[in-house]
Amino acid sequence: MLQTQFNDTTSTSTLLAVSLELAKNSWKVAFQDGRRDRPSLHAISDLQPLARLEALLALIHSMLLKWKLPESTRVVLCYECGQDGFWITRALADRGYEALAIDAASIEVSRQSKRAKTDRLDAIKLVTRLMSWLHGDRGCMRVVHVPKLRDEGLRQLARERGELQKECQQHRDRMRKLLRTEGCWDNVQGNFAQRLKDGEVTTYDGQPLQPLLMRRLEQECLRLAQVEAQFAKLESEFLELLPEDVRGRVRQLSQLKGIGLVSAERLVLELFWRDFHNRREVGACVGLVPQPFDSGESHVDQGISKQGNRRVRALLVEMAWFWLRYQGNSALAQWFIKRTSGSGPNKRIRRIVIVAVARKLTIALWRYLTAGEIPKGAELRAC
Repeated sequence: MLQTQFNDTTSTSTLLAVSLELAKNSWKVAFQDGRRDRPSLHAISDLQPLARLEALLALIHSMLLKWKLPESTRVVLCYECGQDGFWITRALADRGYEALAIDAASIEVSRQSKRAKTDRLDAIKLVTRLMSWLHGDRGCMRVVHVPKLRDEGLRQLARERGELQKECQQHRDRMRKLLRTEGCWDNVQGNFAQRLKDGEVTTYDGQPLQPLLMRRLEQECLRLAQVEAQFAKLESEFLELLPEDVRGRVRQLSQLKGIGLVSAERLVLELFWRDFHNRREVGACVGLVPQPFDSGESHVDQGISKQGNRRVRALLVEMAWFWLRYQGNSALAQWFIKRTSGSGPNKRIRRIVIVAVARKLTIALWRYLTAGEIPKGAELRAC
């Protein structure tokens, strides 16, 4: 995930740090102003989200009065980004507060085999880390880049299409496995529902299928037909649902040989809605950067970080293989061939190098979209 930069807080400014430990039944809220030995801990247990949010704001106001902090006190809130997403960040920002969504995986924990873990302790730890982060210790935790509402909504289109495709395959797999229990190896693609209705699907010895098994298969066919109809409807209107600037980026990417329309749509909606400052941010965002372990006499390559969006990472590796196939004369493909030419039948070397190709390809596509710089040696589709 990308880290969001904020202005540093100086030691002379008045500051109130607030951390939220979110749970379904209640929120644990910890307060710290840097002048007290221990944070102040409170709980909010309203059932409705708006009421819980208003109770949080009232609690902040009461703490400012209790600790006799001036009205100009800078109030910064943070919470671990999880199931609640970013609505708390946006709601607090609309009310004039600084709110940070934290990557939970960036919070260090004790390496002891057994450690105490409660919502109370987590809230205290988080507010302590927030104070350190605000005073310049950027390595103590990572702040998540909060997407705009439009960008977050557009990502759901690509993910909905992926889920529908997955559901279609799941229905077919279930039907195929059910048929194998009766010794039937028929293909479940195409007009399988009609062949099942006509009695053409039989057991290994030509006998009709069991009635209850037939009923189960018919229900699976109905559910499959419903999902396929939803998928076809989404495919027909997918581009029309995208804003014009997003469609322009999709068309620009799909002009390159080896990048199809679906891959371009997924890449733009999942990754290139962000504004990157340099190539290092691009590589780190997709989790394709190496993670060395170099301490004393230990020199170990831990592989790639695998941070960020796993959907994008899998897509980029797949696109890298297609790039080698359709852009064989490009500099990136020649770089791959040069480093794998002596490996012979060793496929492991190719799998390692293709990850580096995926990282380099991501950076090249980012430059192509932002600066119009065509990847060296790459070919465009004929208009």
